[in-house]
Amino acid sequence: MVTVPAGLAAPIPRVLVVDDEPAIRRVLSDFLKMEGFSVDTAPDGEVASSLLSRAQYDVVISDLKMPKIGGLELLAEISKRNPEALTIVMTGFGTVDTAIHAMKAGAYDYILKPFKVDVVLATIVQGLARRRKEALEQSYPSLGAARATRALEYSFRRAVDSLWLAFQPILTSDGHEVYGHEILLRSDEPNLTDPVQVLEAAELLGSLDELGRVIRERAVEAFEQLPSEGLMFVNLHPKDLADPALFLASEPLSRIAERVVLEITERSSLEKLDRVGERVAALRRMGFRIAVDDLGAGYAGLTTLAQLEPEIVKLDMSLVRDVNNNPTKRKVVRSMTQLAREIGALVVAEGVESEEELDAVVNLGCDFVQGFYFARPERVSPSSRPARPC
Repeated sequence: MVTVPAGLAAPIPRVLVVDDEPAIRRVLSDFLKMEGFSVDTAPDGEVASSLLSRAQYDVVISDLKMPKIGGLELLAEISKRNPEALTIVMTGFGTVDTAIHAMKAGAYDYILKPFKVDVVLATIVQGLARRRKEALEQSYPSLGAARATRALEYSFRRAVDSLWLAFQPILTSDGHEVYGHEILLRSDEPNLTDPVQVLEAAELLGSLDELGRVIRERAVEAFEQLPSEGLMFVNLHPKDLADPALFLASEPLSRIAERVVLEITERSSLEKLDRVGERVAALRRMGFRIAVDDLGAGYAGLTTLAQLEPEIVKLDMSLVRDVNNNPTKRKVVRSMTQLAREIGALVVAEGVESEEELDAVVNLGCDFVQGFYFARPERVSPSSRPARPC
């Protein structure tokens, strides 16, 4: 599954799938949407060129042999219209040399048909991770690694100093009553403009504990702006569970534990952390509630549920997106809500963007909803009035 740092709203990667075989377009589109990608499809290079003229894509997956504009010609169009796109070619004819020729023309990698969807996913994830690493390195042109580290340290310090939190409401399923607010990391540092970059910098510098403590401290400051009856949802990186400071009674967040839900993402693994059950039990004794975040977007799924035994489950937006039109997603959401009910957990549907999606997740049993349909994250004090559109 696509792995992103816990609780940080990274931009959803946009993918264009180009193939003249409808079955391949459908399989890849459905699979990648389930994995959290935004996906468009095109039956040939001509339609793909039209789409490329109107939108920018993070990834383009294209067959080599197609009617009208073929794959190699499309590579030239991509290079001209969307040069930053990660381009992956697919071929079911010729030899590997054919695909290598395409790579020389600008493709990042190739996949031979018939293929496995998990191979396609792995290629995309590895390619995007490599691009992020290259972009980070290019942000710090230097004469050596030591100097680059110092530059990154400087930017990270400025990011921490300018760190602020945005709020987004979580509402009851009728959309009229605020149940709580999730807080989201933001920074005004120009060299680390994306929250994901801030967390990546913290990981590279070995400063995750420091960043987590600052976020929790700012969360307590932000708590004063919340309506008196609402809960505050605070995201934890899995490594935060190894920080002794999180468990101190003197920690600022500990003093308001009864009003705090700690969200632990399902996108990241807990495998390397020992005594997870003991750590979570200790947090509960302090008064915190536990939520599994991004359920359905990661690779651990039921294992995470079993480890954490959460009070709240948050369904990832990849499941919610277009759920009203996708029978498979409806079955998955229904199964997850039933499972959550059996273990005594409440369910939040994340990423609701339309009335149709709202009606679908409510009919499928979700207790709470969150998403742009109600409100975008905002810096100002959240209101206690209903957020549902008129």
